[in-house]
Parts: sequence; C-alpha cells; structure tokens
Amino acid sequence: MSNVKLTRKMLGALGEQYALEHLQALNYSILAQNWRCRTGEIDLIGMDGELLIIIEVRTRSGSTSFGMPQESINALKQQKVRETAYFYTHRHQLLDRQLRFDVISIVTDREGQLLTLDHIPNAF
Repeated sequence: MSNVKLTRKMLGALGEQYALEHLQALNYSILAQNWRCRTGEIDLIGMDGELLIIIEVRTRSGSTSFGMPQESINALKQQKVRETAYFYTHRHQLLDRQLRFDVISIVTDREGQLLTLDHIPNAF
C-alpha cells in the first residue's frame, strides 16, 4: 500500500465519498454535498421518497480507542446542523417537507480502505 498519510481533509472527503455511494445504493436522490451557509455546513442532503434527509458524516481512521466517529456529534453540533438545515429548507422552499437527521459513521484503515460504515437513520 501507499505510504501517503491521509490528512483530516482527505479522510473527511473519502468518508463522504463512501457515504455518498452508500446512499446512492439505497436509491436516495442526492440534492447537495457540503452545502454551506452562515450557520455551518451540511455534509450531504438527500431525498428518500418525499422525505428530506440531512446527513452528517463522521470518519475516523485506524483505532477506535477514542470512541466511534458518531460519538463526536455533541448537542452543540446537532443544533448547528438543525439551524443550517432550516436555512437550506427556507432557501430551497422545502419548509413543507418532513425532515430526518441521519448520521453515517465510517471507520477506515490508515490507508483509507473502508472497514465499517454504520448508517444511523433519525440519529437526532
């Protein structure tokens, strides 16, 4: 394997790519990736039928001795994602849509190969 050290940014992008492929395999329609506004960023936004899904992706490489990736989503982060989702739904006239907040937790090896992907629907 390569000796290239994955930066946090590279690892995050790789995790989002794994999450995107997972959601596409579930036939979700992906509306946006890395959508930003003044309140923050949403990793992935998709539709499952008529349901608008806001997806937070967390990725770690190597050991999970510091906990699973999804454990890093605290109450403050959840609030920021909710606020940002509100801006998205307002800007795109989707306020009438039912929202669901999912988390996709990804663990890779040190080279970036996928070890586990845990999709947690309705995580918060």
